[in-house]
Amino acid sequence: MLRKIRLTLAIVCFALITLLFLDFTGTIHAWFGWLAKIQFLPSLLALNVGVVIALLLLTLVLGRVYCSVICPLGVFQDIISWISGKRKKKKMRFTYSPAVSWLRYGVFVLFVVLLVAGVHAAVALLAPYSAYGRIANNLFSPIYLWGNNLLAHLAERADSYAFYSVDVWVKSLSTLAVAALTFVVVAVLAWRNGRTYCNTICPVGTLLGFVARFSLFRPVIDADKCKNCNLCARKCKAACINIPEHTIDYSRCVACMDCLDNCKHGALHYQYAYGKKEAGKTATDTSRRSFFSAVGIVATTAALHAQEKQQQTLRQYQKNPNKRKDTRADLPTDKNKVEQKVDGGLADIEPKLAPERLTPLTPPGSLGISNFYQHCTACQLCVSACPNEVLRPSTKLENLMQPEMSYERGYCRPECVKCSEVCPTGAIKLITRADKSAIQIGHAVTIHKNCIPVTDGVECGNCERHCPTQAIKMIPVDKNDPNSVKKPIVNEEKCIGCGACENLCPARPYSAIYVEGHERHREV
Repeated sequence: MLRKIRLTLAIVCFALITLLFLDFTGTIHAWFGWLAKIQFLPSLLALNVGVVIALLLLTLVLGRVYCSVICPLGVFQDIISWISGKRKKKKMRFTYSPAVSWLRYGVFVLFVVLLVAGVHAAVALLAPYSAYGRIANNLFSPIYLWGNNLLAHLAERADSYAFYSVDVWVKSLSTLAVAALTFVVVAVLAWRNGRTYCNTICPVGTLLGFVARFSLFRPVIDADKCKNCNLCARKCKAACINIPEHTIDYSRCVACMDCLDNCKHGALHYQYAYGKKEAGKTATDTSRRSFFSAVGIVATTAALHAQEKQQQTLRQYQKNPNKRKDTRADLPTDKNKVEQKVDGGLADIEPKLAPERLTPLTPPGSLGISNFYQHCTACQLCVSACPNEVLRPSTKLENLMQPEMSYERGYCRPECVKCSEVCPTGAIKLITRADKSAIQIGHAVTIHKNCIPVTDGVECGNCERHCPTQAIKMIPVDKNDPNSVKKPIVNEEKCIGCGACENLCPARPYSAIYVEGHERHREV
């Protein structure tokens, strides 16, 4: 019964979390977005102390049920392992193996050091929830969207509009490559050895494993009833049951309950572990306890350091919100292109090229570059939820895979706050539509040598018409001739950096106006 309950909860959580990355309508986020916010590392970075304490208490009481129910990467490994068992037609295929402690603890310490040092790309690689998010967004989402487009095509032929087609495009080749490599590594390890990734590499698994060593309820072997048949050990995907010594390595046990269902002699029970001495229980490893005490101090210091940096960022933001980098008017060549579009089926529209911004654009609610980079784990949830195709993973080494904004395919509509609603780490604070209309994330810069009134001598004014804050005005190209064609000028104090002007500018391949980001956002 315990195994069936665990399986049911795991399947439901895994399906819903996966749908968070696949659903482009936002329906799933409205109901189940909280599942992303109870993941361990995102809640830690968001300083959601209640969630972190609840997960630690859950582990202290029931063992590592987080890894076997809530963590999507853990459940994904179970699915791959289950398929492998069906494929090989070999249900009892695991054997006990000693823990590779030096690797587990070494990766964990490295992860804490990188987290404190702010090496965000490396942290994102090791974070289990973020790793699965990139897999779902880059590998599963295109398949889901193609399926939706096929249904939309069939529905249209049947005069139905129950579905609508959406664009499927590669947002970042580097992030796609990282997601594919992660998928291969995790899948191969799970196919061959079950929970190897969880128990040797995952830093969250290592931390929760330490807490699980002292869990109140856990599987216990009754040495008097055990017949040494090894059925439980051969079914244990964590390879943590040592039958000759009748012990279980609870730091690796993920409380999957598979061993309970396979014991034919009633020697295994999930029960309160204290009150009487367990058969075969070994003495406590004091050196390991000392090691983890030191690691706990480091982790606590890291959390306090992160909180202090966040408060410092907020203080700087409040003290001097106008500080920004210098901008420039020339646009260097960028290889990033958008797909070819057709104007009314009559002529090809030359694709736009992305400008190389001196300061990256970060979403409204992120407060600025520093706060955003400190908290983002590159899970790609905001990228998948963005309905305007503005967010995409960065290809720059300093913030690799973390989202950044660009306006070749759309612009950041003032009425849309999807990214702030779905972000689980606090990298993008929750804001309202009224808040967003007053947040300046950047300002527009005009490139008059690309402007159609200047190059072709004809009226345009597209940027002025679509500016939601009326920050753009048209002035005569010839100051001495009021009737001459007009070119745009930007009031930087009113511009919020939404990118409507850049996106809707008809100039090709470079827009005659583009948005330069601000290091710190401010209210206008």
